Amino acid sequence: MSAVLVIVGAGPRGTGVLERIAANAPELLPPDRPLHIHLVDPHPPGGGRIWRHEQSPLLRMNSMAEDVTMFTDERSTIDGPVRPGPSLAEWAADPRAFAPYREAADPEVRAELRTLAPTDFPTRRAQSAYLDWVFRRAVADLPPHVTVTVHRDTAHRVEGPADGPQRVHLTDRVLTADHVVLTLGHLDSAPDPRYAADTAFAARHGRLHLPPAYSADAAAELDRVAPGEHTVLRGFGLAFVDLVSLLTEGRGGRFEPDGAGGLRYLPSGREPVLHVGSRRGVPYHSKTDYRLQGPRPPLPRYFDAVAVDALLDRPGPLELRRDAWPLMAKDIGFGHYHELFHAHPERTALPWPEFLAGYDAHVWASPELRALVERAVPDPADRLDLERLDFPLAGLELGSAEELQRHLRRYITEDADRRADPAHSADLGAFLALLSLFGQLPRLLGSDRLTARSVAEEVDEWFFGYFSYLASGPPGFRLRQLLALSEAGVVRFLGAGVRVERDEATGTWRASGATVPGHTVTATALVEAYLPKHALARTRDPLLRDLHRSGRITEEVVADPDYTHRSGLLTIRPGDSRVLDPALGDGPDGGAHPRRTALGPHTSLRAAAAFARPRTDSPGFRQNDAAARALLCALARTDAAVAA
Repeated sequence: MSAVLVIVGAGPRGTGVLERIAANAPELLPPDRPLHIHLVDPHPPGGGRIWRHEQSPLLRMNSMAEDVTMFTDERSTIDGPVRPGPSLAEWAADPRAFAPYREAADPEVRAELRTLAPTDFPTRRAQSAYLDWVFRRAVADLPPHVTVTVHRDTAHRVEGPADGPQRVHLTDRVLTADHVVLTLGHLDSAPDPRYAADTAFAARHGRLHLPPAYSADAAAELDRVAPGEHTVLRGFGLAFVDLVSLLTEGRGGRFEPDGAGGLRYLPSGREPVLHVGSRRGVPYHSKTDYRLQGPRPPLPRYFDAVAVDALLDRPGPLELRRDAWPLMAKDIGFGHYHELFHAHPERTALPWPEFLAGYDAHVWASPELRALVERAVPDPADRLDLERLDFPLAGLELGSAEELQRHLRRYITEDADRRADPAHSADLGAFLALLSLFGQLPRLLGSDRLTARSVAEEVDEWFFGYFSYLASGPPGFRLRQLLALSEAGVVRFLGAGVRVERDEATGTWRASGATVPGHTVTATALVEAYLPKHALARTRDPLLRDLHRSGRITEEVVADPDYTHRSGLLTIRPGDSRVLDPALGDGPDGGAHPRRTALGPHTSLRAAAAFARPRTDSPGFRQNDAAARALLCALARTDAAVAA
């Protein structure tokens, strides 16, 4: 009799768990204990829904090819074996060198892979090809007593007792399993209630309102935006970048060099007029397209395991901004100044050891630390100001909309120039330090020590948004394109503190920003240019919806006497990622279902929504490895459910 495992979701997370099963099975699953794995996903395995090949070739990753990997390496701190593998760049350089080889079916993808440089930002279709290969390698690496069946189908329901077989209902068959893993990836929900008024307004007046959606799924809806239609895009992040590409190049426009190092946009005449604004009023900072110029900084230095232990040993509740952020920010500053002093010492006025001794001695944002930085770093442009970076338009009031366009074009030009210039590689040092925070952040977030208000306002709302704004922006060429679109009048900036109001008399939206008091624009379409945020209570995933309605899973609720925060995330147990089932009560396992596991962005184990960078000890790899080992140990001792 074979043990049976059903993995629901075959995108990058499901593929990553499969890779860790392949790595750990020789140690934890004896050859006389066969295992059959059913992998369920309506989309192709590897890429899954978000990274499927069937999407516009205009859509790109926001990471360089050399910064994307699906494999553990020598810096991975995992209990299971390290199984190195190529980054996207290494694989693309010679796909034939990596078994099992299969030529990409799309000739455009094949052509892209042949010329892809390590510092290029690949199309998402190129990443889809890489993920397809990673999946096939994971299957090939399974020991002979572990086999896989792929079901291009949707899982609608899972049922079964905690101490017995689980039945997973697909469209036209039922799979019986010893254990079920939910690696469902990025999911959709019914729109947040705060969008209901605009949706109803659009319906009453025959207008268009698009709630948040993933870019590959929004393409068809964008056809409803008419050429020349004045359209407000509320949001200035990655979703905005994709939507603008689809509404401009995707409609036949094109960019060409302007002869002065920039770009000129040649409209097709089918573009709408796009008015964009957000809370900050500026686009996400673009990714750098260079490498560190100095030695890699030893990170983290301040927000490390010892520091988090000390935080957790403190009596009383914790707050992220008050208790943890000073250490986190100091690490970001350390990464910044380590690179500045080592790669550009001519722009510093103190020896590095002397600066570091003072930096170690003073707390973040203290007058003493500020004075040290001013003494050691003469040019203010070389100093790190995290607060100013957060809201660059704060307090700025301009006299006209045209003055705002000019101001934003200068800001974007300076940002794009800086991010393309290795002379400012200290920015990359800060970026790497910011990434390093995720090594210990899950421990703090999973400790139940943060106040409910801090989790809601400082973690879920502020920190993850700030991280995306600083570290998860678009490739630099997207900002050059944005400048060209602004010069062509296709994109118009609204500024910070954007407000969108409904005008029932005219059936139009009126949008304004705080940067130009009194200035408003009128639009007949409103697009929420945000990535959707999954909420369990409104999920559109049929399996989660059924489990939630039957009371077998629970939304994470963080509560204390002063505040209650409903995060929308599926509650899991840290450590082994077992699903918490309210029906199991508060038994010895804390209500953790012994036969159901969940991993990914829809769960309460928060992480950066990004692929792992090589040699960064990715928390995602650690979670995948821990979950895979727990699964294999359980399957090795569970009475088999069915024969494979």
